Amino acid sequence: MRRRDFITLISGAAAMPVVARAQTLKVPTIGYLSVGTSSGQAQWVNPFVHRLRELGWIEGSTVKIEYGWAEGRAERVPQIAAEFVRLKVDVILAAGTEAALAAQRTTSVIPIVFPLAADPVASGLVASLSRPGGNITGLANLASVLAGKRLELLREVLPGFKRLAIMANAASPNAALEMREIEASARTLGIEIVPLAIRRADDIAPAFATLEGRAQALYVVGDPLTNTSRLRINTFALAARIPMMGTQREYVEAAGLMSYGPYFPDMNRRAAEYVDKILRGTKPADLPVEQPTKYELVINLTTAKALGLEVPSQLLARADEVIE
Repeated sequence: MRRRDFITLISGAAAMPVVARAQTLKVPTIGYLSVGTSSGQAQWVNPFVHRLRELGWIEGSTVKIEYGWAEGRAERVPQIAAEFVRLKVDVILAAGTEAALAAQRTTSVIPIVFPLAADPVASGLVASLSRPGGNITGLANLASVLAGKRLELLREVLPGFKRLAIMANAASPNAALEMREIEASARTLGIEIVPLAIRRADDIAPAFATLEGRAQALYVVGDPLTNTSRLRINTFALAARIPMMGTQREYVEAAGLMSYGPYFPDMNRRAAEYVDKILRGTKPADLPVEQPTKYELVINLTTAKALGLEVPSQLLARADEVIE
């Protein structure tokens, strides 16, 4: 740049009205959209915010985060998404498949990042993993693909395992995708399926009442409804002396027997990197959807002992964490 041009630029900036200069220094806003609760999502929010800080985005200073918690009520998610659009946030972090779908239906302009989606192609979030297209991208947890692995883990703990109850939210498109994969894997392994469809937390007790003597284990399909109800589900499962397999470690921390799945805190850290790139000008359509790089097997040995189960030492040795 020539010296005269530089002086002109500086002079123009100095003459710029204070209000106009403030507008050019506008702090970007992230809308954090979740079906869950602030307490229930803290273990995922914290890694996201921490990674943003490492990338130079300091909450309350260089970036603003508006949190929208639906408190387990899926019908509130579209309302929160609409509010984010009204606020003209710069990017929406949609925590989960349901939140991402609601955000996608609400805006085709504001960039959307999902830190985990069960199958973003099948659910219609993106055109393909390599070329997402549109205004949305993120990370796929591909939960349904792991169904067969989870059933094999149950077989290692339960000799003669032949009957499996599956609890899933009948209103969740994500759960429907996973159910199909579980049923396919079960047929291959010669396991009979006992479906337990629920639509609200009040359906959990009646579902267990129909289960007596019909299943040797319980597989809980993760979604906002079952996630927020995991303690209630595990309480009934323990009372019925049925070992539970969950899709994420939070179920095991709430007294479930086992979980196997992606390490969600890591995926939320990586989602922050997507947000960083978008805030710096990259279009969501140019950011391929990534898959998990880390999976974890968590076993609750206290629960196993309460159920009278002996977990093979080889399986314990493979576990990423054993809760005692």
